[in-house]
Amino acid sequence: MKSPSPATLVALSATHHTAGLDARAAFAVPEGGSDIFYAAAREAGLAEAVLLSTCNRLEAYVVGDEAAALHVRAALTRATGTVAGLLDPHLRPIPGLSAVEHLFSVAAGLDSQMLGEAEISGQVKSAYADALARGMTGPVLNRIFQRAFQAAAWARTHTGIGQGQVSLGNVAVELAQRAFGSLAEARVLVVGTGDAGRRVTQALISRGAAQITIASRTFNNAADLAAELGGAAVELSTAIAQAHTHDIVVGCATVERPLISIDTLRGHIDKRCGRPFLLIDLGVPRNIDPLARSLAGAYLADLDDLAAVANTNQQARLQEAARARLALCERAERAFVTALPPVS
Repeated sequence: MKSPSPATLVALSATHHTAGLDARAAFAVPEGGSDIFYAAAREAGLAEAVLLSTCNRLEAYVVGDEAAALHVRAALTRATGTVAGLLDPHLRPIPGLSAVEHLFSVAAGLDSQMLGEAEISGQVKSAYADALARGMTGPVLNRIFQRAFQAAAWARTHTGIGQGQVSLGNVAVELAQRAFGSLAEARVLVVGTGDAGRRVTQALISRGAAQITIASRTFNNAADLAAELGGAAVELSTAIAQAHTHDIVVGCATVERPLISIDTLRGHIDKRCGRPFLLIDLGVPRNIDPLARSLAGAYLADLDDLAAVANTNQQARLQEAARARLALCERAERAFVTALPPVS
């Protein structure tokens, strides 16, 4: 009787390291995509699986047989609704101990486009909690993810990787302050009420913005966030039509195609009469037509631009990151050995 194959741990990763912004948009996980991924993982017989999907990252951590990487590749293809030929060039397999080291680095913000960013830790925790609730984690991933959270907390406490409060919301607001100085008189439109919309609105308020309008595809969501944080709520169609009445437009809605087209922007710029018009697009896929860069009178910043702003003065964080990586690798090796001991 043939003995069962030893369990294999592998991660598949497509991120800003392997794909540009538009490529990342092409394999973003749409609404309902997580359900498709986990159904495919079960169908393929994967023992454990966690899907991590953010604006800059599509990853899956799985435990299965020697064909686990092929199974998870197929599951990711189905979940994103793309074809393998488009996804494959950007997808990197990371086996065994290297997968654990990678997860520890991700959770600590060391693998982020904005080095040391704070949001990713919460996103990893949410991804793990979702898999746990679905019954898709087990002794290996439970131990590894719990150890990753502990290691990330240690790194943030004992090293300076997060100095400067690196976060998407803070960097977006820093860019707005560079353009307008004080935000007290600036009129701001935030499109999107998800996690990114909430964070950027909170960051705007903390820096003195007092005239904030919030829009969403679901008006009640905009009204709830406006009531909670302060500001006004409008219907999405009204927001797009009246975008020119704002100095700063922040797009962070989950969309399949840009909400604000190049033709609409031309009309808005004409109505601005030469006043500065800052467009900050935090969406993947994009919320604002990237051709906006070609328009005089408007300045468009996307996620890649924000990362460049965040990393302008990152030398100190790089030194701290190197120190943190050494410690995290040691912790990752201990977690790997105890979670998935070698076969004798």
